[in-house]
Amino acid sequence: MAFNPLKEKGIPIDKQVKNWDELSVEPYDKNEVHPYTRTRIILMNGIETEAVIFGHQFARHTDDYSLKQKLAQNRRIEQQQQKIVNWLTPADESTLEVTLGYEQVAVDLTAWLAKTEPDPNVKNALDFALFEDFDHLYRYSNLMGTINGADPAKIVGELTEIFPGRPTVLEHRHPFDSIRNHYNKDKADILTKLHVLTIVAGEQQTMNYYMNVGNRTDTFLGRSLYQEIAQVEEEHVSHYESLADPRETWFECLLMHEYLECYLYYGFLLEEPDERIKNVWQHNLDCEIEHLHLAAELLQQYEGRDAESLLPARFPTLTKFESNKDYVREILASQIQLTADGNMYKPVSELPSSSRYFEYQRMVNVEGSAPSQRVIEEHIDRHGQDYRLETEGPHPLEEYRVRETVSV
Repeated sequence: MAFNPLKEKGIPIDKQVKNWDELSVEPYDKNEVHPYTRTRIILMNGIETEAVIFGHQFARHTDDYSLKQKLAQNRRIEQQQQKIVNWLTPADESTLEVTLGYEQVAVDLTAWLAKTEPDPNVKNALDFALFEDFDHLYRYSNLMGTINGADPAKIVGELTEIFPGRPTVLEHRHPFDSIRNHYNKDKADILTKLHVLTIVAGEQQTMNYYMNVGNRTDTFLGRSLYQEIAQVEEEHVSHYESLADPRETWFECLLMHEYLECYLYYGFLLEEPDERIKNVWQHNLDCEIEHLHLAAELLQQYEGRDAESLLPARFPTLTKFESNKDYVREILASQIQLTADGNMYKPVSELPSSSRYFEYQRMVNVEGSAPSQRVIEEHIDRHGQDYRLETEGPHPLEEYRVRETVSV
C-alpha cells in the first residue's frame, strides 16, 4: 500500500506532550514477547536516541534563536517517545539477556539492509560488519552459558543461528581502516540514505549501551568481554557513519531523520503482532508525521526547497525483521577471512606482516588471548564444548566446526 507521510495528517505538536501516567508504560513480559518485538523496540530506542542527539548537535551549530526554540520543542517530544519505547523493556530482563537482543538486531537488521541495498559500496559495508556482529552474538551467548547456564535460544527464538562469525579477536583494526567512501547525496537512492541512517543509529545505540552497562556485569570475564566488543562497536559506528555524504545540509539531515522515523514506525506497525505495542508504533507514527511536516517547513523557510524534491511520493521497500539464516550462511562462507585495508576489503592472508592491521593487532592482543577467546575457553572448560544454535546444519566452513577447542 502506497504511503506518503507528507500527505498524511499528524498530531499537532502542541498536543503531543505526555503526562507522567502516559509515559509510565507497562513493559512486555520477557517470557512471552516475540523476539522481533524485542528487536523492534531496541532499534526504535536507538532511532529516537539518534534523533535527540542530532537535534542537540543542530542546536549547537546555529545562532538562530527561533530555530533553537523549534528544535527544542521537537527534541522534547522525541525524548518522551524514546522513554516510552525504552521503558517497554522490563526490569527483570537482565543486561545480558537484553544484550543478546541487541546482537539479534545487529544480525537480522544488517542482513535485511544488505539484501535490499541498491548501492554496492554500502552493501559491501553492511556485509563486512554483519559477520562481526554475528560473532558477538556467539561470544555473549557463551558468556551466558558460563554465568548461569541459561539458553540463548529462548531470547532469539531460534530465528537467528548462533555460531562463530569473523572471530572478534581479529576484528580489531587501526582506526584509519574504519573509514569508507560515502554515497553522493544528489545521486543516492532514498533507500541507501535510509539504510545508512538506520544502521548508524542502531550501531550507535549498541555502542552506547555497552559503554554504559558493561561495568555492571558481576564477573571479571564478563566486564572484559563488554570492553572488547564495545571497542568493535565504535569501529562499526565509524565504519557506517563515513558512508553518509557530509555535504548534506543540517536541514536536509533533519528532514531525513524525521522521514526515517515515519518510515520505520509505519513498517513496524504493519509487522507487529502485539496489539498494545502496535498502538505505540501507531501513536509515534502520527507524531512523527507532524515532525516531518515541521522539518519540511524549515527546509522551505531556510533553504527555499520543497521536501518533495528530496523525498519520493511513496515509501520505498520497507525495513522488516525476519530470519536471515540462508543469507548469513551464504555470505559468511565467502567473507569470513576479510579485513579492512584503507577503504578496501582484503583477505588477511594478503596483507604484509608490516601492515597497520598486524601492528594494531600486536598492540591490543598482547599477552594471552583476548576476552572474546577466553569466554569460549571457559565455556568449553565447564561444558566440554562451546554453545551453538545450528538449526540449519553444521558451520558452513569446516575449520570452524570443531566445538571442543577455540576456532580462529
